[in-house]
Amino acid sequence: MTATAPHPEIGKAPGPPTSLRPRRGPGTLIRTLPLAPSVVLLLLFLAGPIAYCVYIAFTDLQLTGQAQESFVGFDNFTRAFGDEAFLNAVWLTLVFTVVSSLIGQNTLGLALAALMQRASKPVRTLTGGIVVTAWVLPEVVAGFLLYAFFRREGTLNAILGWLHLPSQNWLFTLPILAVSFANVWRGTAFSMLVYSAALNEIPKEITEAAEVDGAGGWRRMWHITLPMIRRSIGTNLMLNTLQTLSVFGLIWVMTRGGPGGRSQTLPLFMYEQAFQNSLIGYGTAVALLLLLVGSLFSLVYLRLLRTEV
Repeated sequence: MTATAPHPEIGKAPGPPTSLRPRRGPGTLIRTLPLAPSVVLLLLFLAGPIAYCVYIAFTDLQLTGQAQESFVGFDNFTRAFGDEAFLNAVWLTLVFTVVSSLIGQNTLGLALAALMQRASKPVRTLTGGIVVTAWVLPEVVAGFLLYAFFRREGTLNAILGWLHLPSQNWLFTLPILAVSFANVWRGTAFSMLVYSAALNEIPKEITEAAEVDGAGGWRRMWHITLPMIRRSIGTNLMLNTLQTLSVFGLIWVMTRGGPGGRSQTLPLFMYEQAFQNSLIGYGTAVALLLLLVGSLFSLVYLRLLRTEV
């Protein structure tokens, strides 16, 4: 007898029915056409300027005294890491971000949100109105208000004098802490609103059961509240950090980076190099480094947010 060859389809895993397989045709192209204007706008106003800034960072472009820029490679970045003023700005940026955002706004916002959960409605309305008012003020207006508060003849020294305590010129002796406090005062409302929404989502049955079991306020906060709002904490930290890294107007109005560069963060250093010293290429390189710092913070927070509660 002659052996019969097996059918070529025998032994193969059955594939999806032909009717279920996606078909690409003119209809798919037509459905994507409405996205074309958005893509063009993003390329024109977002990707295009970013690409041009990256190019400028590798040139010696200046505002004045130069007919044409030339490509200098990584010279601007090498110059930055050898510049003591740049390294000082990096350090002050980290101090400003940690003190005013990671510690100040985050902690105070959580504390206000937790206290407002137990407060009466009139107290919640009054506190929320005061805190949110500071948030919605323009940055320049907030800067002038805090300048008037911290200056030698300002409100803070008047209060200290009334209490018979020594006064000082806070914008000269502790400028980075003064601007950090100003950023806390202005930006705490955002953290308070985020944490208020997160705390309202915690089931009351869980906290009531822990209270019946004898858990105190601190234990409930540490073992129940914080783990359940961990994702909100990560999101709030990421948004606050990115916003704080780009603060310019508040510090410029209060100290202009002084005295002696003791409150000059990276945005102010970048502005000084690009527009006061006319070194557009060098200033843009500093801006890219600031963008890199923000990206590193974002990657850390996104990594933390991937873990499920």
